[in-house]
Amino acid sequence: MINHVAIIGAGFSGTLQAINLLRHDGPRATLIERAPEPGVGLAYGAAHPSHVLNVRASNMSALPDDPGHFVRWLEARGVANAAAAFIPRMMYGEYLRQMLDETRRAAGDRLTVIQGEVEDLEVGETATLTLAGRTLHADAAVLAVGNLPPHSPPGLDPDALSADRYKGNPWDPTMPEGLASEDTVLIIGTGLTMVDVALTLDAQGYTGKIVALSRRGLLPRPHGPGAEWKKIDERPDTHASTLLGEVRARAEAIGWRNAVDELRPFTQPMWGNATEDQRARFLRHLRPWWDVHRHRLAPEVHARLHAIIDRGQLSVVAGKTLAFEEGDGGVAVTWRPRGSDRAETLTARRIVNCTGPLTDLARTTEPLLRKLAARGVIRADEARLGIDVDNQAQTINARGRINPALYALGPMTRGAFWEIVAVPDIRTQTWNLARRLSNAHWVGGEGL
Repeated sequence: MINHVAIIGAGFSGTLQAINLLRHDGPRATLIERAPEPGVGLAYGAAHPSHVLNVRASNMSALPDDPGHFVRWLEARGVANAAAAFIPRMMYGEYLRQMLDETRRAAGDRLTVIQGEVEDLEVGETATLTLAGRTLHADAAVLAVGNLPPHSPPGLDPDALSADRYKGNPWDPTMPEGLASEDTVLIIGTGLTMVDVALTLDAQGYTGKIVALSRRGLLPRPHGPGAEWKKIDERPDTHASTLLGEVRARAEAIGWRNAVDELRPFTQPMWGNATEDQRARFLRHLRPWWDVHRHRLAPEVHARLHAIIDRGQLSVVAGKTLAFEEGDGGVAVTWRPRGSDRAETLTARRIVNCTGPLTDLARTTEPLLRKLAARGVIRADEARLGIDVDNQAQTINARGRINPALYALGPMTRGAFWEIVAVPDIRTQTWNLARRLSNAHWVGGEGL
């Protein structure tokens, strides 16, 4: 019998897990967050006012059983045409904080929120958490750690560069400070985080040069106007080469946005049924193309980004970094353009790492995850996309056995679910786990 669940991390995943446990009249919950403000996490807590959601509000309800919840919340605040709007991320953070606050007031002592850091975790039939100066016992624990900081680009030793020159955390509030019009900012990575950084620099009045570099130099595509079409009703073949051909054919018939979107109901089962070799080939050859088409920009964000490109301030290049050497004038970055054998050098006043979240447990600097992995309590999935879990989000130890009292949620479970980084996917995952921990999954014909 599960009477108490400890949730480690109060970003989107952890906050929704606590809320859903209470909504299902489940076990009491303890939500633990090391940051001063629970409920928002990195995605919504570190956002700049210029950053908006990459999904229309109509699909951003935190509650899978109430798809209009977020839109009604916006309408109550006077937001016009709320369903079709791309809302500022800071406003979405306010939405999540209010949900958590309302849940806490209604729950009384059934929900406890602790500001602190879990230093260690012992797992058996139950879980024992060690925090500074205290020990917490729970019947089950949930790792909801969100995305980990990005890995270092090839050739870069972060300890060899000064904090002023290198920003390994793209959300560092000092990132746009101290720059002049004659400076060059090098952004490593050309995905959604690069777009956030470029827009932040622009909003702060930076007029110097920006260079965005990635292996392929691909930029996220924009959302288009909503459209209806006859969607496929069967799961496509999971072979990477076949899938690519099928999507291309569908794109010619119905447009690339629709061709990608109609795969959403099938993506997780396709990934789950693919072999390790098929997954590896997808990650090696198709992932960059999938990411830029699947994770898209709001039209107004796309327009702002291309305005910076069109005026010649932002250049997007394809290549690989080789070496970094800091000097009085900045950092000399040696890189090789894609398709070339000759290296080039550029000098940057500041370098911002936007390569995307680190997923490999063997390389993480997160203390708790390092301890758990070192002891074999958790292990990396085969593709090294995060923490190995089963289809019920239960973690798997180094011996290949299920940890009955330890679960994981959110982006670090990508190895099992692939599509688990966006709100529509995480809200379903947290809902399903809360039902299981509350024994509510027996209701509605799912059990008896």
